[in-house]
Amino acid sequence: MRKERKPYVTRKTTGGKVRWYYRLTWFEGAKRRERFIPLPNDPDSAEFDRAYWSIRSGSAEAVQPPAKRTWRELVTAYRSSAKFLKLAPRTKKSYNDTIEWILERNASKPVTSLTRKKLMDLHAKYADTPRKADMLVQIVSILCNFARKKMLWEIDNPAEGMDLYGKTREYEPWPDWMVKKLTDAPANVRTAAELILGTGQRPSAAIAMRRDQFQGEWMTVTDEKGDLSYEIFCPRPLRDFLATLPVAGNHVIAKNLTQPLRYDAVEKAFRAWRETLGEPAKPYSMHGLRKLAIVRLAEAGCSDAQIQAITNQSAQTVAYYRKRANRKLLSRAAIEQNRPGT
Repeated sequence: MRKERKPYVTRKTTGGKVRWYYRLTWFEGAKRRERFIPLPNDPDSAEFDRAYWSIRSGSAEAVQPPAKRTWRELVTAYRSSAKFLKLAPRTKKSYNDTIEWILERNASKPVTSLTRKKLMDLHAKYADTPRKADMLVQIVSILCNFARKKMLWEIDNPAEGMDLYGKTREYEPWPDWMVKKLTDAPANVRTAAELILGTGQRPSAAIAMRRDQFQGEWMTVTDEKGDLSYEIFCPRPLRDFLATLPVAGNHVIAKNLTQPLRYDAVEKAFRAWRETLGEPAKPYSMHGLRKLAIVRLAEAGCSDAQIQAITNQSAQTVAYYRKRANRKLLSRAAIEQNRPGT
């Protein structure tokens, strides 16, 4: 008596050889799809039965949904690796800043969803902040190489071979005419500019400042690497400006009651506003406002140590931008400081 064939089992003859398959069918919209999964050659064997029921029950590897291999999964593994844990604290923080930026937008997405074209477009998009743009490419490369070598994922590295901006020329301090144009800038751009100029902080740190960081003549700022917070004097122009702003949340530039507006949103608004100023404004970025703060402090007669205490910039950076200060004002400040009876 002929043994009845199991449901969904079919055979194909190719080159005189008979091969057995499990025929898997499904629908995508109105279209019927099918896939043939190989089975052992002897349909009467116990091996054939095990393979057949493994497929039909859904436990076989061949019918498992493909692993998403998400950015969250990759980052979790990388952060627990010995290589990451051995990094210096500041390096680790620098890596984490970019990693968090990636997770915020792509945590549940497959790593393979980031193509080389997308990464190149992102790199070009943040050309105004070349260090940020280059760090994004470098972190993607580090993560993808870790996935390939340590997690044995068969993926491409979209960052491989990409050209970086590298060390670029220093940011240009804004000219007076551009600062004056801020009165016509969007509210968030104007506020960000006033905070950067008044605090001497990085644009991202200034934009994220909370209202409780300002207490009368004093304000609490965080150093460039985020390792230390300290109090410095809050200049009168900044205090007067902040007093004119409506309270929309815990932060000066508020997204909602508890969160600040993201740096990307303010930077995008800045670039759009800068476009309206024409070709002369193109060399200047928001980072140039921090450098202008150094120049203004130098023009006011502050020592390098005083400028460092306010802006937390390195001695080399302060010395570089001091040279840009108006020599006329510097000479006047020096004479008045040494005039008898003053």
